[in-house]
Parts: sequence; C-alpha cells; structure tokens
Amino acid sequence: MTATVDPGRWHARLAELAADYQVPGTSLAFLHDGEVHEFAAGVLNVATGVPATTDSLFQIGSITKVWTATQIMLLAERGELTLDTPVSRVLPEFKVADAEVTETVTIRHLLSHTSGIDGDLFLDTGRGDDCIEKYVAACADLAQNHPLGATQSYCNSGFIIAGRVVERLTGKVWDAALREQIIEPLGLTHTWTLPEDVLRFRAAMGHMDGAPAPVWGLMRSCGPAGLVSARAADVVAFARAHFDSDGGLLTRPQALWEPQVDIPNPHTVGRQWGIGWILDEWQGHRVISHGGNTIGQAAMLWAIPDTGTAVCVLANGGHTAAFQHALATELFGELLGLAVPPQLGPPAEPYETDVERYAGVYERASTHMELTARDGRLALHMEATGALAGVQPPLDFDLLAVDDTTFVGRPDGQPDWLSAVFYRLADGTPYIHLGVRATPKVA
Repeated sequence: MTATVDPGRWHARLAELAADYQVPGTSLAFLHDGEVHEFAAGVLNVATGVPATTDSLFQIGSITKVWTATQIMLLAERGELTLDTPVSRVLPEFKVADAEVTETVTIRHLLSHTSGIDGDLFLDTGRGDDCIEKYVAACADLAQNHPLGATQSYCNSGFIIAGRVVERLTGKVWDAALREQIIEPLGLTHTWTLPEDVLRFRAAMGHMDGAPAPVWGLMRSCGPAGLVSARAADVVAFARAHFDSDGGLLTRPQALWEPQVDIPNPHTVGRQWGIGWILDEWQGHRVISHGGNTIGQAAMLWAIPDTGTAVCVLANGGHTAAFQHALATELFGELLGLAVPPQLGPPAEPYETDVERYAGVYERASTHMELTARDGRLALHMEATGALAGVQPPLDFDLLAVDDTTFVGRPDGQPDWLSAVFYRLADGTPYIHLGVRATPKVA
C-alpha cells in the first residue's frame, strides 16, 4: 500500500511536531514512489532567528559511519582488501592495548561494532591532514570492553581506524577520499565535512536545554565516525544509492545489509548490525537505518529497500529521539501502511523478578555504573570517566523490570524510556547492554 503525498499537510505537520518536541529547527526529506519530497521548519539558531530551509546543512553525526563503511566496500570491490583482512595488514603500525586483538582484529569487526575496542575515545589531534593518523596512534592504550567478536558494543574508535584504512589505500586524506568515492559520483552538492566548507551554506547550530550549544561541531579527528554535514535530500540520495547496483556506487550494496551480529538489546536501535547499517524488520519488510547525535544536533535515516522508500530527518535540539519516533510512526504509516514498533516502556502491571542478582558495579574504559537494588527495582548511577569526565553530567534513575533480563528507565525531564538488557557472554561473564554499548560487571 502506498499513498499520495500531500505537501501542504507535511509542511504544516513537520512544524507542529517540532513544536510538540521543542525542536528549534528541522529538515525532512523522503523518497517515495521515485520522487523526493523536502520540508523544513523552525530556525537554525534561536539566537539569530535564521529560518531552516530544505537546503540547510545539519550535522548527521554517526550516519557518517555508513558512508565510511561504503568507502571500505568500494575498496573491497576493487580487490584492495576484504572484510576479513586484519587491520594490521593494512596498517602495520596499528596497536591497541591487547596484543592479540592488535594482530587479529579485522575490518569486519570494525564495521560491525564487534571489535570490543573501547569506542569512546574523543581526542582532538588538531586540524591538520594528519589528524586521523595521530588519532590511530593514540589508540595504542585502548582497552577492551569485551573479547574480540564476543558481542556487540558501539565503537566510534573502530570507524576512525577504518577511516585511516581508507587513507592508506587511497593515498588521500579521509575527507578527500569521501568526496572522490561518494560525494562527487552521486552529485551531492550540499554534503561537506569541514566547517570552512559548511559555513558557505545555511548551517544549523546545535541547541542544549533550548540555548545554542557552546561548541558548533566535533573535532576533525572524529571525521570517519561522525563529521558529515548535509542537507536531508543529500542523505536520502546516499541511501537511494544502496537500493541496487544501478545506484552508481557499489556493484552489490546488499552486502552491507547482511547481518553480522545480533544486538543484545534489540529495543533501542534495531535487532542486528550489518556492515555499517543497523538492521530491523517491520511487518516483513527489511529496514536499514542509522542515527547520529553530535553537540545538540540529531539525525535519523531509515530506508526500506523493497519499497524504494528512504526518509531522513535532521534536527538541532529538543527531545529529538521522541520527535524522530513520532515522525516515523506517522510518516511510514501514511506512506506505506507500516506500523513502526513502539518504544519499549514499563509493563502495565509491575513485573516481579530478582533484581539483587544485577546489583553491583559495571565499568568500561569511559563509563562507570553502579546498580543498587531498592524496593524491587534497580537504582542506576552512571557517570563518564576518563576524557569525558566532567563533560557529561552523571545520570541517576530507576530501572523497572519488563521481564527477567530487560529493564527500562527514564531520566528526570526526559520523555523517552531507555532500555537495558542483562546478559552473559559465552564464558559466563555478566554484562549490561545500555545505549548500544556492552559494559561488564566488575564488582
């Protein structure tokens, strides 16, 4: 089932949804029945009042990871490497704290978030063309969140390392390789990575607590993990290029959709990870997607290849996760008659389970969590450590049982429920999976 698009209605509806979820500015583009529709609402910066337009550039954050995965697959199709090539074969200088991982971690591990390498190293290595090279050198001390290939844990660092692989094999800095491999072949006129290029266009400013963010963007060293800025229509064009081999990029784009690992907590972003893409299924339709969050900006891309439909929504603050879900629910329902799965919340009746078994300390290189059993629920205290200490405020909220292993909680003032899943690795080590990251119990 498909429906005819009413542009006037969606122009008004986007503005209404943005207001409902306190989003200062937003841009929406979607491909439906072979036609791209574009809408915008609100302002790019509440301090200047400049209106958001369909050609405005927003930061797409971690959607960039699918672009980097596509760069790697383009090189694989040329015979430069395979998904199972060890990183050390391309980058002999590469090193992490675990010597065995250093030698055996593969490209596939990086692109499916199964390397176990601590993924939250946000390190500014300068604005020079050697910034990614310097970042990879700084990975030498990165510890493991989990053993290689044992589970899935979101890893920004892995995609930056993959970006360095692109640099080594193309002989170009990552930004230039991205332009040559993807941006220019697809004719994307409003897709850039560096602020000096973005500022030539109408560019969104992130907002935090309703005010402009203190910093515009991420450091250049994070490029392959999250530095693309684009208009929504360009992101949709990128997704469209993955529907079939006529897209002008990959001979076999479906290779990126092949499931690589089950996500232990399937209630957050999807059920599985492919190569770059997050994978899910809605009423028998394969869904490939990815989201992205930067400093007060949030982006979401969904694509349903068998219907030829792709949707990108960009926002610069507010309750973005709830906004994205509300928009997707309404839009996919109207266009395709598809029901977007609801966000997981607490059960109608309290679920009784033994919460004492999950109490304790959970820790990875950049995060410390303490779980305390109290009145049949778990009280969570979570704080950033290492380089992020003092940048992100601690979080304290209760976790309510949905079943014996699944819990949900909601920080004060937030409309969204966060889900957590407790599970054990094959060797019996207990973990919590929260925020698409795996964290072991250490005490």
